[in-house]
Amino acid sequence: MKTIRKVLDGLTASSPVGAGVGGGTGGGCSIYPSGQLGAVVSPRESEIQESLTSEQFQVCKTVRHGFPYQPTALAYDPVQKILAIGTRSGGVRILGRPGVDCHCQHESGAAVLHLQFLINEGALVTACADETLHLWSLRQKRPAVLHSLRFNKERITCCHLPFQSKWLYVGTERGNTHVVNILSFVLSGYVVMWNKAIELSTKTHPGPVVHLSDTPRDEGKLLIGYESGTIVLWDLRCKRADLRFYYDEAIHSIGWHHEGRQFMCSHSDGSLTVWNVKNPAKPFQVTIPHGKSQRDGRKHESCKPILKVEYRTCKNSEPFIIFSGGLSYDSRRPSLTIMHGKAITVLEMDHPIVDFLTLCETPYPNEFQEPYAVAVLMERDFIVVDLTQSNFPIFENPYSMDIHESPVTCTEYFADCPHDFILVLYALGAKHKKQGFSNKEWPITGGIWNLGTTAYPEIIVTGHADGSVKFWDASATGLQMLYKLKTSKVFEKQKPGEGKQTAEIVEDDPFAVQMMSWCPESRIFCVAGVSAYVIIYRFSKHEVVTEIASLEVRLQYEVEDIMTPDPDSVSPFPEPTSQPLSSKSRNLAGSANTVTCEGPLRDSIPCLSVKSRPVRMPPGYQTELVVQLVWMDGEPPQPITSLAISSAYGLVAFGNCNGLAVIDYIQKTILLSMGTVYLYGASDPYQRQPRSPRKSKQFSTDNFCMRGLSNFYPDITKRIRTSYQSLTELTDSPVSLELDRCKSPTSDHVNGHCTSPTSQTGGSGKRISSADTTKANRRGPGRPPFRKAQSAACMEISLPVTTEESREGSFSRSRSSSVSSIDKETKEAITALYFMETFARKNDQAPSPCLWVGTSLGMVLIISLNVPPTEDQRQSEAVQVSPSGTVLTMKGAVLTFSCLDCMGSLIHPSYEVWRDLNSGEENEKTRKRKLVAFSPSSSQDMGDHQYAVVCSEKQAKVFSLPSQTCLYVHNITETSFLLRADVVTMCNNILLACFCANGHIMTISLPSLRPLLDINYLPLTDMRIARTFCFTNHGQALYLCSPSEIQRITYSQEMCESLQDTLGDLFSLVENPEAQNRGFLKGLFGGSGQTLDREELFGQATAGIGSRFLAEHIPGQRSVEGVKGAATGVVADLNRVRQALDERGQRLGELEDKTERMLSSAEVFSKHAHELMLKCRDKKWYQF
Repeated sequence: MKTIRKVLDGLTASSPVGAGVGGGTGGGCSIYPSGQLGAVVSPRESEIQESLTSEQFQVCKTVRHGFPYQPTALAYDPVQKILAIGTRSGGVRILGRPGVDCHCQHESGAAVLHLQFLINEGALVTACADETLHLWSLRQKRPAVLHSLRFNKERITCCHLPFQSKWLYVGTERGNTHVVNILSFVLSGYVVMWNKAIELSTKTHPGPVVHLSDTPRDEGKLLIGYESGTIVLWDLRCKRADLRFYYDEAIHSIGWHHEGRQFMCSHSDGSLTVWNVKNPAKPFQVTIPHGKSQRDGRKHESCKPILKVEYRTCKNSEPFIIFSGGLSYDSRRPSLTIMHGKAITVLEMDHPIVDFLTLCETPYPNEFQEPYAVAVLMERDFIVVDLTQSNFPIFENPYSMDIHESPVTCTEYFADCPHDFILVLYALGAKHKKQGFSNKEWPITGGIWNLGTTAYPEIIVTGHADGSVKFWDASATGLQMLYKLKTSKVFEKQKPGEGKQTAEIVEDDPFAVQMMSWCPESRIFCVAGVSAYVIIYRFSKHEVVTEIASLEVRLQYEVEDIMTPDPDSVSPFPEPTSQPLSSKSRNLAGSANTVTCEGPLRDSIPCLSVKSRPVRMPPGYQTELVVQLVWMDGEPPQPITSLAISSAYGLVAFGNCNGLAVIDYIQKTILLSMGTVYLYGASDPYQRQPRSPRKSKQFSTDNFCMRGLSNFYPDITKRIRTSYQSLTELTDSPVSLELDRCKSPTSDHVNGHCTSPTSQTGGSGKRISSADTTKANRRGPGRPPFRKAQSAACMEISLPVTTEESREGSFSRSRSSSVSSIDKETKEAITALYFMETFARKNDQAPSPCLWVGTSLGMVLIISLNVPPTEDQRQSEAVQVSPSGTVLTMKGAVLTFSCLDCMGSLIHPSYEVWRDLNSGEENEKTRKRKLVAFSPSSSQDMGDHQYAVVCSEKQAKVFSLPSQTCLYVHNITETSFLLRADVVTMCNNILLACFCANGHIMTISLPSLRPLLDINYLPLTDMRIARTFCFTNHGQALYLCSPSEIQRITYSQEMCESLQDTLGDLFSLVENPEAQNRGFLKGLFGGSGQTLDREELFGQATAGIGSRFLAEHIPGQRSVEGVKGAATGVVADLNRVRQALDERGQRLGELEDKTERMLSSAEVFSKHAHELMLKCRDKKWYQF
């Protein structure tokens, strides 16, 4: 039977589809037209049944994590206890208890200027920069816009919605105040015109409205604050100004005392004024809290403006006066000041304050407020301060608001992680949590959240510019940080006296994480950094003190370097013992932290110095080995472009534009350090010209190109804008941009020409001019052109539309596997690596350990690995590494590999079961290596056949092994290129998920390569998305949607349908708190607030409807009917009916309670009146 199958494979291999390029390049197959699927189906392939269909795929957003980018507004519902944050991009983030986290987006994208909750009504009003009001319904899990109202002639500057009112006050830039009906979202005819509010004798415009509020004592009085310093107390019933207050400094905000007799204003000179409504002529009190007294003692000096003040009263203590700003101009840090009695506390913030709100016990403005916390929204952070403790600690934030603590440079997404490992990481992370938080629970507790039905744990790993790596628990819809690893602790810190010399070598962020490789089962973690180093970590539960082992690797490309080797250079195939283990970095002449620009060319020196002393490593990930690329002939090492690790083999492989290195991290030796051109051997299909090492230094920036972009856009119209310094700064030296060769992980432009990990320096031998030479000498031969690590969160791409002629002209420069392209690409980068047990050659009888290598020219090479079989031999004998001679061809740079068994099931790479090497147990079973290998099939007679899946930035192919026959080809794109491709599982099936540079998300079946999904989801507007987009199993993916936010999406129809069950409810049935009983006498003498029938005052029957030319009503795309129609299904209908019945019962209960209270109050009043009558009946007139 096996012989027959071999014959079938041989016949298939001899077909035209599988025609090879040469004797050693089996697998080079013919290219099919765009979109055409080519297949040679044998009886073996016909047995594979693929059950995935296009109906099983749908793309939708699931949840968003992180800090809202560029926040602009803040609001809080004190009854529902939920909080809303508006952003400059038109987004609204609604937060409740942990797990209740919702993001909604305005379609216009206009900045959100104001937010106003309909307290305990499940609705939110937003005012945007396009002068539009929106009413959002929060009674469903996905908020929807019910109504919109666009102002045509006036700009909105202020909004106010009184508690339990259906009428919204809107202030405008012209100084007018309008009234909007919340239910119908129609403008009322009632308008407070600015010229009616001010005195007739006033000759100047009062300015925009900056404050609106009704008085706590009387709802019929509206306090209007104008920017110029004018304050008007407007009588809504009489339609006239009752009182006017004037001050010579601009007003920023106003806060009422709960009794309604006083209010406080904050001004632009840093002063606070207190006004008494009975004396509007002058302020009752004027203070400059942070002003310094002048020498003459007459007046305090002016301070920064107090942007906002809140005046909150307490029943059993002095009131709280809380304001932002107001410090002297000498102070540079933003602050929040809390004044409680005579105590003044200044809380310095790390970032400018956008807004703050005081969280109070009651929503009623005419009662003691009893503040217990302050929510502070800053430009890059959000905190809540506990007011109930004298030292004002902050609450521990349960949300993942610190993703951007250091700019994110790369991300990885893992589903089906070992659950026990997540618990271990939780325990380790808890030991390193910050201290000093408030001992009380997080106060924002609104909404309802269920854990959902997610049965698999998920982990997100983020790499950052400061060298830190964070592990996040992403199970269900939450995101909690598990563990933080600092890779920079491996290297020496620069000494204060060496700062200038160090700056000559590396600039800021030399430890930025470039890429990561993780094996969750064996807990082996590998990191590649921007400074051309690789760190291998092992996980241990025990602390250890040890020296850090390190290796130094030379990766050379030039042929002449091999012809005349340097004495210190490493041969292409070194003996495993020829590279002795160094427990510290070699002490060569001039370390990386002390060498300056002067002197001879640098050689064999790494960019960073590994710590040479014993280091204490706490429980968690501990450094196993550090591998560094070194300088060669004055040239810095090129950045690492690919990384892979195998715990089963004990090997790590990485490559760059020069070549490939394979490291044995068990024996800590270099197994392979070879230029890419030498990996081919006699199988190289191209005739490459030897390149002089001297000419390699005379590069030209005209030949820089970004992988894939060079195929789509000509260099003339290419513009890449990047940012290195922070989330906001955009500065860099044009000289360093032009001459940088050792790029950061996210560096992608050189003077308008694109580069990437797969784009390389030009090697045409063209000499630079004398002017260029002068620029090069400024850097000096001893300084590597490292730039500040570019955050993946800070990059944008501007790709102008080009004509078809220019696009066609750019195609001639495509890095395909043609001879013409090899002339223009002098270096071939390693772009993909994958360890698997497969057939390395056509005549192999059984699979063996291999390393698959993909290059930027679309070439696939297979490296054979001869691993000693037993553990004792593995510790003593060397792993043999040699190119197999097999070369397969692809179109475009290779992105990913995978392997399927004969039944079409995914063959997972074998791994080593985790063991704690630092454990004190002497049990032999815990000390020996235990490997877990996935057999190709349960049937032994089927184990001699495999499928290899290879995907490049242009196409995907499926090869039959060991025959190396190309069975299927799918040209994914011709006019663009893939940024990410992953082989994942979904619904117990295997598929290829792709993200294209034109924004398309595509899924392709395996092994037949049938297109299942192709949707234009996300236009590529910046490189942040390209750097961080990644797929995982179960139909999920994520990307960094802003510098501080992670967006998770799904492409599974099943998950889209079940998403409603996993999301939290923003609205829950909560009774309004009962108003305080103010007593009979206090109410009798005017102590209680007077109510106002606003419907009678602002309604259509009395005031009419506002002009359509002033404001235009826009029905929401999801109006009330639309929302009802969106929530379909029997369960949703039942929930709506139950909620309506609950609301009706609640209102009936409230009515009954009110009736009982009124009856009780009437009985008490009757009793007191009768007693008073009896007491006074027999008294004479002179006895009173």
